[in-house]
Amino acid sequence: MFNYTVKRLFYGLLVLLGVVTLVFFLFNILPGDPARMMLGQRADAESIEIINRDLGRDKPLAVQYFAYLNDLLPVSVHTQSNVSSAFYFDSAKYTSGVALLAVGQTVVVLKKPYLRRSYQSGRPVGQIIASAFPQTAVLAFVAMLLALVVGLTLGVLSAVYKDTWIDRVSLFVSTLGMSLPSFFAAILIAWLFAYVLADVTHLNMFGNLYSVDDYGTGQYVDLRNMILPALTLGIRPLATLTQLTRNAMLDALSQNYVRTARAKGLGRMRVLIRHALRNALNPIVTSASGWLAGLLAGAVFVEYVFDWKGMGVVVVDALQKYDFPVVMGTILFICVLLVVINIITDLLYAMIDPRAKMS
Repeated sequence: MFNYTVKRLFYGLLVLLGVVTLVFFLFNILPGDPARMMLGQRADAESIEIINRDLGRDKPLAVQYFAYLNDLLPVSVHTQSNVSSAFYFDSAKYTSGVALLAVGQTVVVLKKPYLRRSYQSGRPVGQIIASAFPQTAVLAFVAMLLALVVGLTLGVLSAVYKDTWIDRVSLFVSTLGMSLPSFFAAILIAWLFAYVLADVTHLNMFGNLYSVDDYGTGQYVDLRNMILPALTLGIRPLATLTQLTRNAMLDALSQNYVRTARAKGLGRMRVLIRHALRNALNPIVTSASGWLAGLLAGAVFVEYVFDWKGMGVVVVDALQKYDFPVVMGTILFICVLLVVINIITDLLYAMIDPRAKMS
């Protein structure tokens, strides 16, 4: 198990290195001058040159790339002028850490990964992500929980009552859910439930997890605003899990161990849950974890439509303003999440089915 874990971690690091490289060169060859965007109408040649020098964009692209890697790595190399006592702090980089080793004017520092700062607001990208990610995480987990509960229930019922009206309705729902693009589904659901049926549902078309009270004295958690975006975000994983659960259950119910359990006189629910469903969980766990990672990364359109103040709104706003550090930092953060979730999934899958370690 140890060798399997090390191998998965090594593959994950290679993936992250590839993503960092691709994202850096992609956003540094795109048209658009951040310095001109920052200065606006006040832009002149001298000011643009000063801003580009401050951002490090006056150096060759290869030098900029290795400097970016140096900022991202938890163990990085800096000059002695940036180190004060045993602690490292660079006000221009909004990061801190501990000096590990000093050789002449060069110091090896242990620090948090530094994602640069926003061109527009000057805030550290890490702070922007930290303020937006909890909103996205809550929405993604609620949507995934909804998809798991409803999807498993429909899938089991569809397998148990195969070729009945329950099975046909389940297949229709899952097919419809898989065929609806998230952006179109968000617009349709917002229009139907928050506009046409607003007097019945009392749901808001736009809203956030926190709302200001009527007197403007504080905030409170408003779960109503989560219903429509969570429903929209959970439609596609719900459809996939329904189909996957149905197929896995049909395969499990046809196995000899299930027939043996029935022949021994075990109750129907016990056979379904402890024998059939338990042995059908492997592909479901893999799919659910992959969908959770996908929901964290793919909530951009849904958040934008419902004005949910998560990472989706941050990314769209940054793209409109050519705020490349925010976009790059958000993409890298999401990729780290995807890699970590996939590694955890592989380890869980290996624990459930030891044969996975042979692959």
